[in-house]
Amino acid sequence: MSWSPESPSTLPSNATTTEYGLTGGPRWYQRRIRMFGPLLGLLVPGLVAVASYAALQMSDAAWSGTSGTAASYFAAPALVAIGGPLADPALRPLALGASIVMWLLAGVLASRRATRNPFATWGDFWRHYSWLLFGIWVGVLMALAIASAWIGPELIDLI
Repeated sequence: MSWSPESPSTLPSNATTTEYGLTGGPRWYQRRIRMFGPLLGLLVPGLVAVASYAALQMSDAAWSGTSGTAASYFAAPALVAIGGPLADPALRPLALGASIVMWLLAGVLASRRATRNPFATWGDFWRHYSWLLFGIWVGVLMALAIASAWIGPELIDLI
């Protein structure tokens, strides 16, 4: 194997190989970020949902129910809009579906914003996604604070 670059005619012809045999490149990374970004947008809420489910199934203690319910709000913010555990159980699948669509759109937006830079990396994607995640979770906290002020201390007893 030679360390000198080969001529472009001896290289395999595929879309990810440059004239010197390098895999990737700026456009390759941009396509990958735009293709997998929306799916990676589901990663963090999915992990929070798994933690929520584990906390709710772990025990019948008050801390388990409170932390599991709070984590479920962060994983599926549309649950706050329907009223959470106090809502009609038939509305929960609709809220979960709306939350999945919202997280997919957050991944799309983060991937589009990250690939504005010609030399976009996954770090750019996660930086933009973390700002969106932070904004959504602050919205959830504000909604829970308003619900707590509206209902009062009985909210914890209802959960």
